[in-house]
Amino acid sequence: MAGVWAIVLAAGSGNRYGGLKQFELLGDKRVLDWSLDVARAACDGVVVVVPAGVDEPGAVPGGATRSESVRAGLAEVPPDAEIVVVHDAARPLAGAGIYDRVVAAIRAGGDAAIPVVAVTDTIKRVEGSIVVGTLDRTTLVAVQTPQAFRAGVLRKAHAGGAEATDDAALVEAIGGTVVTVEGDRRNLKLTTRNDATLALVLLGVQQ
Repeated sequence: MAGVWAIVLAAGSGNRYGGLKQFELLGDKRVLDWSLDVARAACDGVVVVVPAGVDEPGAVPGGATRSESVRAGLAEVPPDAEIVVVHDAARPLAGAGIYDRVVAAIRAGGDAAIPVVAVTDTIKRVEGSIVVGTLDRTTLVAVQTPQAFRAGVLRKAHAGGAEATDDAALVEAIGGTVVTVEGDRRNLKLTTRNDATLALVLLGVQQ
């Protein structure tokens, strides 16, 4: 069996960041490389997805959306893979422990497993600039990657070409069981350049 494969998504345009953040240096390695090192250590194989037109050895070109890029990666995963882990390269601080937890949750019976952290801020629902409600944050979590999936379930979830901001939502849509595991507050997503500055501190490296 091909075991556990990872799809590392590095196909984003980085509009909010102001550039292709996945290829920028964090210390002596690119953001992508920090993510790849852990994925390669935790999984039996890795598929890297990059923007179309970017020359990255061994990588495959992504699509216009996140879901299209996942499908491009899935097409390269061996058909006998048991578990597929999807990770956003823009989360360079994801540790091996998160990989271990999401994969273990799939082996325990879940169709999908996602790392989450509790929401600590008060969350309000607004219409324009007017507050129309306050949500109960005890029932809310913030979701991270890597996310793990039973391979056949993930392929089925993507078969219709649906779009979502994460793959767990597609599994939910087909009635799959999505379980949560403990995330890590250090596992931040690089969205702005301030996030990159914080990542350097958390990694303990110099720029």
